[in-house]
Amino acid sequence: MELSSELIIKLSLAILIGGIIGFERELRSKSAGFRTIILICLGATLFTIFSKFIGFPNSPDRIASNVVVGIGFLGAGVIFRSNNRVNGITTAASIWLSAALGVGIGCGYYEASIVGCVLVVAVLFLFSFFDRALDKVNQMREYKITYPYEENQQHKYEDCIKQFGLTIHSRSQSKTGNIITGAWLVRGSEAKHHDFIDHILRDVSVTGFDF
Repeated sequence: MELSSELIIKLSLAILIGGIIGFERELRSKSAGFRTIILICLGATLFTIFSKFIGFPNSPDRIASNVVVGIGFLGAGVIFRSNNRVNGITTAASIWLSAALGVGIGCGYYEASIVGCVLVVAVLFLFSFFDRALDKVNQMREYKITYPYEENQQHKYEDCIKQFGLTIHSRSQSKTGNIITGAWLVRGSEAKHHDFIDHILRDVSVTGFDF
């Protein structure tokens, strides 16, 4: 396989497209950033190019098809759970799409790969504004409140959550000595969460509050 102008174009385009998508991830300080996405796109392109020669003439698509399988391991590595939320799914999807664009470049579908890159960046940049707007009206939080036990008052903070228009998705309570510890997973708008937090912070009977 000679170093032809077509090969140089493919490798250069893979670096460019991977760099554009990686730059957006780097700006947001994600685990898979600028260099990682470039290497993924470049690797997918090379695997696709090599598969045409290694698999010729019977199954030239065998190596390229396994890029989809292999990229799943990288994607799974950036997904983690924190504070009752699953993080890293968008970055994993970016890795998956970068590999897909790399395969497209390796097959010679330059225009489709460029258009795909534009669409990926548009979704990552523009739709983030909609995502933040949605988070303001529909936000999930976990609250843990510690307070002294009072007769017939063990559910007062759960009632307080409901009074502020928040929806409880799960709850747990425990008692140690004379101290009650309650934990609630709550959904509601950002403004309602702020009002509830401000109310609890002003409650002198609360001995501990995680929010």
